[in-house]
Amino acid sequence: MENACTKCEGPYKNKPLKGVTIVHNLKNVGGNSYENGTILDPKSGKTYKLKGELTDGGKKLKLRGYIGVSALGRNQTWIRAN
Repeated sequence: MENACTKCEGPYKNKPLKGVTIVHNLKNVGGNSYENGTILDPKSGKTYKLKGELTDGGKKLKLRGYIGVSALGRNQTWIRAN
């Protein structure tokens, strides 16, 4: 199935990617900082720990997905659509 989460497990297995919630449980820990979340990578089907920070007046969300400790991870910035 094209555009499906074929490598995902559980409830997302073979579900269409459109509409899939990939960020879960991200909690505000003060100010613009968020932690204790998880993020699903639909390409690999893997789930990673997640933390983030709102920047630029809430227009950008800087995310860091990682395994174990934050030093072993990857950054990504999401920009809010108008």
